[in-house]
Amino acid sequence: MDQTHIDALRSLPVAPCRHLIEGQNVPASDGGVMDVVSPIDGRVLTQIARGTSADMERAIASARSSFDDGRWAGQPPGARKKVLLKWADLIEANALELAVLGVRDNGTEIAMALKAEPGSAAGTIRYYAEALDKIYGEIAPTAEGTLGLIHKEPVGVVGAIIPWNFPMMIGAWKLGPALAMGNSVVLKPAETASLSLMRMVELAHEAGLPEGVLNAVTGEGAVVGAALGKSMDVDVLVFTGSGATGRRLMEYSAQSNMKRVYLELGGKSPNIIFADAPNLDEAAKVAAASIFRNAGQVCVAGSRLLVEDAIHHDFVAAVVKAAEAMQVGDPLDVRTTIGAVNSETQLAANLGYVATAQKEGGAVVTGGTQILQETGGYYMAPTVVTDVTADATLTQKEVFGPVLGVSAFKDEAEAIRLANGTVYGLAGGVWTSNLGRAHRMVKSVRTGVMHVNTYGGADGTVPLGGVGQSGNGHDKSLHAIEKYINLKTAWIKL
Repeated sequence: MDQTHIDALRSLPVAPCRHLIEGQNVPASDGGVMDVVSPIDGRVLTQIARGTSADMERAIASARSSFDDGRWAGQPPGARKKVLLKWADLIEANALELAVLGVRDNGTEIAMALKAEPGSAAGTIRYYAEALDKIYGEIAPTAEGTLGLIHKEPVGVVGAIIPWNFPMMIGAWKLGPALAMGNSVVLKPAETASLSLMRMVELAHEAGLPEGVLNAVTGEGAVVGAALGKSMDVDVLVFTGSGATGRRLMEYSAQSNMKRVYLELGGKSPNIIFADAPNLDEAAKVAAASIFRNAGQVCVAGSRLLVEDAIHHDFVAAVVKAAEAMQVGDPLDVRTTIGAVNSETQLAANLGYVATAQKEGGAVVTGGTQILQETGGYYMAPTVVTDVTADATLTQKEVFGPVLGVSAFKDEAEAIRLANGTVYGLAGGVWTSNLGRAHRMVKSVRTGVMHVNTYGGADGTVPLGGVGQSGNGHDKSLHAIEKYINLKTAWIKL
């Protein structure tokens, strides 16, 4: 990465962002706009359209029309593949521009953003483009004289609601398989991180995606998100975000057409350190990175650190040392390892969790405060809290910030009990040299992803999904395609 090039891109004005409906950039129907405040310096960066219910209904109608007339679903697989591959190429060609735009919008440090956002998005789109013509139907084993065929068809219109922490990456997790299977999509980006995702949608049209197949409406979740959830013309709804919003979307489904709803929700993921970990120094550095990168704003962040009694004191000291060595600051500085918190509201919530933890007996051993106030931006020191009990708020509630809660355990059984002691089940990790113990922990910890002697970094070939109140269904891998197809049986008498 070239800092000079990054600085040149960050100085460019950002044009106001409109909806993208039927291939055209259009304003909100009532002319409403919302300020985009950059977490880097707290200043207004640009504006996005404040969508109305009518705007969302127009976008849904466009998607429905495009699906029904077959302008995309009716194209042969090779034609769809060609468009998606070109889209991936365009994302890759504009990677730095997209990454810088996204960082100005949501505050992720540029080194992470470049790889995790356009880099990941291009790879995801390319993966599903290559997969789409390899998804076959089936022939059932039936009695002589009959033929059972199982067809795999697109579901129709997909509504996708995307969060603010990694909008391009998570957006691609939904858009890639949905579009590859021939569906039409209506996209609703997060209010505090719409810009890079909306630009990515524009690139899809530059790649040749037919008008109306991918529509995007910006605005408030309570307005345009609700309209998407309640629509009778949306067949599947996919969402990544909070449990509270996920529950509302399920209610909207029940109130409307009982559309399928797939949710990737919160996590309170345990990172479990046994005394026989193969490399405790590495484990400490990875433990710090797993919670503090992107200012803790990662769904699978290792936000609970469970440490065996015998090494607790020394290991916590090593984590604190690693945390304090990380550089918090301007996310567009290539030397920064922890960027900005996404918004003033999120920063206040983070600090509130730290205050609650202290009231409940937790000890803040580093961090716990807002820093760099002189920038006008939203920055928080990486925070480690020890003596966190099993029923503490910091154990039970997702902070979604750079706050690590530490608890000690005596043996394997207690580690499992603590790990499974929340309503969540998104990710987890275990560090041990004992192969049998590693397998037992993978089996016993109730979670969708389990890391062994590492944390994070799984690629698009494996699924990501949660259990419990971390959601249902899977993003990534070929398994994600299952959300975006219907199975149809043809029972034929021969």
